[in-house]
Formats: sequence, C-alpha cells, structure tokens
Amino acid sequence: MEIGLSLGANVGDRLAYLIQAKQRILALPGISLMAQSPVYETEPVDVSPEFRNIPFLNSVLIIETLISIRQLMNFFQFIEQQIGRVPNPVTNAPRPVDIDIIYADQLQIEEDHIVIPHPRWALRRFVVQPLCDVRPELQISGQSAIVNDVLVQLQDPSQVTLFTKTW
Repeated sequence: MEIGLSLGANVGDRLAYLIQAKQRILALPGISLMAQSPVYETEPVDVSPEFRNIPFLNSVLIIETLISIRQLMNFFQFIEQQIGRVPNPVTNAPRPVDIDIIYADQLQIEEDHIVIPHPRWALRRFVVQPLCDVRPELQISGQSAIVNDVLVQLQDPSQVTLFTKTW
C-alpha cells in the first residue's frame, strides 16, 4: 500500500526534527521509502495569533507498507512523542514534529480519530506543493483533479519557499 505522509516542524532545530522523524519512520519494519519531497519553509495556517510568526518546515514522504493504518497512526504518534511533542489543548500549537497521513492508496476511512484522505490536504499549499513534487499525476480518492491541477487551482495565499532539496 502506498501512503503519503506530511511532515512538519516549527520549534527547535526544525530540519533536524524532520530528519529524525524520517529516519524513525524508515526504521520501522515493513516500511520502504518510495519518494521524498524537498523541504519548504511555510507560513503557519489555522493557528492562533500568537503563533503566526513561527514558520514551519514541511515535506512529504511517500512510503510503501502493509502495516495497517491504525498501527501506523500509533507508530507515528509514538515517534512524535519520542522527538518531543507533548499533548497541547491548543489547536495547531507549535511543535517539534507533526506526522499526518495524506492518503493511503485509494482508501477512504472515516472512523475513531482516523480520516483518510486527510480532509484538508487539498486546501493547504504546505501539503499540496511538496506532494506535487513527488506525485503530480496522483488522483487522491474523493478528489476529481490530479495533485498538479489542485496546486494550480489552489486559493491558499500562504507563502511556501524552498528550504532545501536534500535532507
């Protein structure tokens, strides 16, 4: 099963946290890396006013695995905690790392804290731009356009700037 992951970090050594998250994900048994996007520095989206000046680094990893979605979610939450993320009641508060599943093959899941494809992926330039770098022709379940066309038509005005191509 091909799975697209969105990785983000906006506190501490952001690039080191993304690299650490990628290494921990790829160290899980049964996961293979298919592709990775460059890293972009991005404006925060949907954050409280006090966090608007704390930019993120964002990237996309494409992995292949037979691990169940629920088990992957558990692994990713554990990795986030290992890297230093602590539960915060404030939505989209700053964090050392965030790992989200964008899509999983053509699955559509809506159950206990799991929604796939990610319900807001196509509205967020910080997800669509790096995803377009690695899967421009992909048509995600529930979306009529391919990723490249979603990017072209995207209304999100937030800034997304290339940070590094290799990481």
